[in-house]
Amino acid sequence: MRARRLIAAASVAAVAVLSLAACGRSAPDVAVYVGDTSYSIDRVDAIRDEAATAYAAVVKAAEEQGQTVPAERRQLDLDGQDVVNLLVGLDLGKRIVAEKHLQLADGISATDIGQALNVPDTEYAKLAAEWYDVFYALGQGLPKAELSDVDRTAVYEALVKANVAPPGWSVEEQRQAFADPTIAPQVSAVVGLSEALKAEVDRQDVQVNPRYPALAVPALLQLRTISLYDLPYVDGADQVTDISTPEPEVSDSTEADPSTGPATT
Repeated sequence: MRARRLIAAASVAAVAVLSLAACGRSAPDVAVYVGDTSYSIDRVDAIRDEAATAYAAVVKAAEEQGQTVPAERRQLDLDGQDVVNLLVGLDLGKRIVAEKHLQLADGISATDIGQALNVPDTEYAKLAAEWYDVFYALGQGLPKAELSDVDRTAVYEALVKANVAPPGWSVEEQRQAFADPTIAPQVSAVVGLSEALKAEVDRQDVQVNPRYPALAVPALLQLRTISLYDLPYVDGADQVTDISTPEPEVSDSTEADPSTGPATT
């Protein structure tokens, strides 16, 4: 999933990429084991296919109304890895919420996020709405982390990879961007959540089918549209080169902009 709007401040969640070899539990029809729960490949595929069908219907309806849908937005950018990431992130997050006795609020409905992501009335939308509520509870209830340059660079490079931030910011520019009082608490929450989720991965003995090799936890980005994209673990990153820091463009609105065609995910 890829969001294509620049952010300087947004609600995001990040946990480290896992290198999980299939050992012990390795049934070929299972996508992932999380503790005593398993998620089948058939379910992963069904969630992906249902979302893709719903998205295609939205594209068709837009075109029938005379809208021009760019070629890169004609198909939903969603694969089995993305679905596995969402299932695992939600499972782990719910376990932490229960253990820490955190309060879950109904922050967004499956109907609203389904419309914003252009996948209405789908299980994917339902899961995404659940994840938003879990993510928000964890962000509010878990300790905030002290940020290092490694943490900031890891978050920044994940945003670059997700096409929501430009490449090339220096370490100093990252410090300046993430020092903004409206941004710093969110980045600190990202890193704190990362640490909690990594610990839960170990506790739950997560095992992933080799066809899904790059497990990451999805992040939710609120701009002029809602977008889900995957942010890898805050687990170290290389330095980057210089580039001027652009002005951020941020909005808390959850309405999709009809002039841009279906929202990109």
